[in-house]
Amino acid sequence: MSAGAPGDLHAGAITEFRRRKDEHFAAGRGPIQGEALGRFQGLSYYAPDETWALGAPLEAPSAQDAGEVTLETSTGQPRQMALAGRVRLPLPGGEQLLSVFAPLGEQDPARVFIPFRDATSGPETYGAGRYLDAPVSRGPGGEALVQLDFNLAYHPYCAYGDGWTCPLPPAGNRLGVAVRAGERLPQTAQ
Repeated sequence: MSAGAPGDLHAGAITEFRRRKDEHFAAGRGPIQGEALGRFQGLSYYAPDETWALGAPLEAPSAQDAGEVTLETSTGQPRQMALAGRVRLPLPGGEQLLSVFAPLGEQDPARVFIPFRDATSGPETYGAGRYLDAPVSRGPGGEALVQLDFNLAYHPYCAYGDGWTCPLPPAGNRLGVAVRAGERLPQTAQ
């Protein structure tokens, strides 16, 4: 691939995002504190892979699903969110459906929150799952489109220590495929 090709630009943007995140954590502004902060040398990630950057129409929730939903959390304190809808993704092994969430009261969110688990959860990534924040744009016909880039998938703060309340992925957001993109556990880094 030649310099400046779309894949190079995508990988460069992902690498820069990760560099800034590591810098933020190293400065003590993230979940890593105390002795662990002194040993921190950066997070572990899968290599950027443009095939994990997908766009999908946002399917509005049904009338019975619309409104406030309760997500379970790592501490048992429920987290109230709005079900913004669902996205269907063409992933290896077949189409997968993910529920996407927004803060309560946001009728037309600019970003959605996607907690998910996949076949890497446990052996390669945080066992409770990872998160993805995805921008929502408008298509030519005004339809809502979600831009999911699993290269930006990240571990919740609970992965780094106690004292955090982290929403858990609902049962429907458990993918049957291995999403080898985004943040991973250090002991599995290559």
